[in-house]
Amino acid sequence: MREADLYPVLKSYLEAQGYEVKAEVGDCDLLARRGEEPPVVVELKLTFSLALVMQGVARQTVFEHVYLAVPVSSERGWKLRYKDIIRLCRRLGLGLLAVRTGAAAQVEAHLDPGPYQPRRRAKAAGRLLREFERRVGDPNVGGTTGVKRMTAYRQDALRCAAFLNAEGPSKAALVAKATGVARAAPLMRTDHYGWFERVARGVYGLTPMGEAALREHRGTIQALVATEP
Repeated sequence: MREADLYPVLKSYLEAQGYEVKAEVGDCDLLARRGEEPPVVVELKLTFSLALVMQGVARQTVFEHVYLAVPVSSERGWKLRYKDIIRLCRRLGLGLLAVRTGAAAQVEAHLDPGPYQPRRRAKAAGRLLREFERRVGDPNVGGTTGVKRMTAYRQDALRCAAFLNAEGPSKAALVAKATGVARAAPLMRTDHYGWFERVARGVYGLTPMGEAALREHRGTIQALVATEP
């Protein structure tokens, strides 16, 4: 398939809506007009790519209504990234057309151009800021994958584990007071990491997995203990 194979399908699609369509007008792959309405620009590529997005953004400096057009995706094509692509196009104010060529030629309009007004996710923002404030230091390395993240929750669990390792099975209220981890009771009761065991009502001890975690995170624990009240 060539990019030129997309053009006649797009031309027919727009002409059926009353547009006059012309190709290669200046830097525009396709330029269409319908009466006194604002012009429509369509940029063509065989795959959705950064180059296509950059072309679309460049055309927005001239005209408001810009579409990106690509062939209908296979299961292994841009369909795998569909949600991200739609989100990107919406954010940039670009439209997206999928073109099917051949005997069943047609155009599927996935998104029309329009101004983007982001909806802020206040709850998500609050969770991130709370995590930022609670986390001690900067224990992770940005850009890494496939490694355990040191979250504020894990740091709190390590504080509790270190106390139990030093003092033996203890009441959750005592652990909370000594470590400054207000959520010590639900944290040890839930036992997300398998580090804690309930030995009596309201009393928790350390499991072998908890002891192993303390050895693994020895350096982290030293920094955490230094911040305890």
